[in-house]
This record gives sequence, C-alpha cells and structure tokens, in this order.
Amino acid sequence: MTGAGGDRVREQAERILADVPAWLWDGERLPVPVEDIVDSCFGLHVRDVEDMSAAPGAPAVDGGQQLSGLLLPARGEIWVNADEARRWPPRRRFTIGHELGHWVLHRTGQESLFCRRTTVQEARAVVADIEEEASQFAAELLMPRWLLVREHAACNGDIDALCARFASSRAAMERRVGQLLVGEPPR
Repeated sequence: MTGAGGDRVREQAERILADVPAWLWDGERLPVPVEDIVDSCFGLHVRDVEDMSAAPGAPAVDGGQQLSGLLLPARGEIWVNADEARRWPPRRRFTIGHELGHWVLHRTGQESLFCRRTTVQEARAVVADIEEEASQFAAELLMPRWLLVREHAACNGDIDALCARFASSRAAMERRVGQLLVGEPPR
C-alpha cells in the first residue's frame, strides 16, 4: 500500500511503537513484543482458539479455507487460530499485529461498514482495502523500518537471519524487504 493511505498506516504503527513504555520495550530489542503491546497498551486479550467458527459473528468461510484470526472489539479480544499458531508461530505474531491494526485503524468504522447497503462489488473492494491496511500495519509494527534497515545491513541481507531476528515468516519478510529496501511495489 502506497500513497496517503500507506503513510497514515505507517505513521499509526510508528506512533504506537514510540508510545510503548520503556519497561515493556526499549525500541531496539527484537523481536517486537506484539502480544505484550496488545495486552499492556491496549488491554486486549489474545486467545488461541481451536474452533474459530465459535466466535460471535464469525464469518462463514468456504470449504478448505480457515480464519487465522478475529478481532472481537466488544469483548476486547483477539482470537487466533490455535492449530495454525502451533504450526507457524511467526504467522501467529503477524495475525495478532493484523488484528491490532483493525483495532487501531478500523474499529469505529467497521460497524457501519457492515450495516450500510452497498453492491457486492463495492463491499469486496472495501474489505480488501481494510485487510491490506491491517496487514501493512502488522508489517510496520513487527518489522519497523529503522530496525529492518539496521538489521538488514548487519546480516548482509540474509533473509533467514532477518526472519530469525524478527520472528517473521519468510513470505512476510521478503515482502517487507522488497517494499523498503529493494523498491518493489507491494503485492
């Protein structure tokens, strides 16, 4: 995501990281403690859940698909797919960051999004934009540009080393490095 919307998302993530109390995170230590930030700074509880369809208002998913996470604003909870979290811990971190992105960026607007009448095509475009913003927020939060630039130089661009330092998946790291350091447009 580029342009004014992308700048807004980046600025929000940077503001949150700047406001994290020093006792929780010093702004340098890796990986960024996303679950501690969600809990201590936002009062949100992260729950690893075996059956994501049990969430109040959980959307129906097509066969073979599954939900990675859900934000339940009224409960102050982020639900994370427990099976996926066990198999891919970096994915769990990204999911938590993504759902925090919804909390920070979309919480007040989301209620009206599902209440207003729109065409199916308009609704899909809005949902895609919201999901992309939440994913960009997660990337900005978990792989802040100042730390990524520093660590990229320190390990000579070794993606596996970066993944280990940031507790990130390879796919998320390659995308982030491409956006920040190689100049590739976001996918």
